[in-house]
Amino acid sequence: MPASDSVSPPVILSNEPGSFPWSVLAERHPALIRKVRDAFPYGPEQHRALDALLKNCTEGVVEPLPTEAEDREQWEEWGTQEYAGRSWFDVPWLWAEGYFYRQLLEAVGYFGGGGGGGTDGSRSGGEGAWRGIDPFRPFKLAELDAPETDEELAALDDLVGRPEEEQARALLHGSLWGNRADLGFRLSGADKGTDEGADKGGDAAGLVADDSESFWSLLRPTRRDPGTVCLVADNAGRELVPDLLLLDHLLTRGYAERAVLHVKPHPFFVSDATTADVVDALRRLTRAPGEAAAYGRRLWSAMADGRLEVRAHPFSCAPLPYAAMPDDLREDFASATVTVMKGDLNYRRLVGDRLRPPTAPFADVTAYFPGPVAALRTLKSDVIVGLDARTESALVAAEGQRWRTSGTRAVIQVS
Repeated sequence: MPASDSVSPPVILSNEPGSFPWSVLAERHPALIRKVRDAFPYGPEQHRALDALLKNCTEGVVEPLPTEAEDREQWEEWGTQEYAGRSWFDVPWLWAEGYFYRQLLEAVGYFGGGGGGGTDGSRSGGEGAWRGIDPFRPFKLAELDAPETDEELAALDDLVGRPEEEQARALLHGSLWGNRADLGFRLSGADKGTDEGADKGGDAAGLVADDSESFWSLLRPTRRDPGTVCLVADNAGRELVPDLLLLDHLLTRGYAERAVLHVKPHPFFVSDATTADVVDALRRLTRAPGEAAAYGRRLWSAMADGRLEVRAHPFSCAPLPYAAMPDDLREDFASATVTVMKGDLNYRRLVGDRLRPPTAPFADVTAYFPGPVAALRTLKSDVIVGLDARTESALVAAEGQRWRTSGTRAVIQVS
């Protein structure tokens, strides 16, 4: 069951007009529904279901999944029994976002129905022709095939022959910044990772917390025999590619003997990575010219011989913090030398989507985690911990609270 929202510090809700969470539910989700509607030649049934979802998520209340939905019982355990009948804006924001995407998949027939379900909880008819069709795939592929991706991959050629420390730093920062990364600039060494817009507070690289040294100290082969690195992926496309490049570096340079890449078992937030997205990214690498293709071939071989494994645990699509993770996933993370949590959503789930003081120690907030954990996160939502008071004050003085959500700041935090 979801953690009680009565526990202090309070869970982030979306019911304050003008707040960032409110804008996601009131503005971003409706815009996404319209975008998905136009991305495929859906039929009248899907259109009706999408229109109903648009009205429900902005004006209505949380409704249960259709009676025949294969994961209805799971979602009841995750919160629909508690939150059904309440405004979307009055339930935890993390939960509301997750459930929106589950209902969006229902509307387009991803799980096999004709599209959508009745308000009485019944599933609408249909032959399931849209079953398994990722409604976000056109957006993912467009980003993966963008000219900017070619430029970023071409920059890998510049890394050949560079000192190991420089290569490691460049690939770590590439993974950190994801699809905001200008890898060509970063790998040139011109400014050791300076990011545009990063001169308004915090350090010159846009990092407001940097535990890079602690990260590498966990992995250095001189400390122990190479073990397993878990990386919990965030987005597909141009963010997943640098995640894969980092994993290849860890495997080929002896930082890890095995790597486990956790992805979503089905589409979740608009660009979240699934196994199909991993395959698309690997194919993109292997068909690229130069050094990028070598990375792709090594990663392909690593998957074939088991050194790189892709896992898709159901809890990856849970609208809950990782403190509520099931025992089998806990054991998986406990066996890793380090678990890397990528991106904003995983950060929210790692530290809890609550209004904590930004100076709350990262190690304290993540003390429940079963093993060493590292967060590589570009800030795109309000929750943040682990900052020192001076950094927080400088950011607030320069930008108010915009630094929390603008995507121009980032953290590398290790516990």
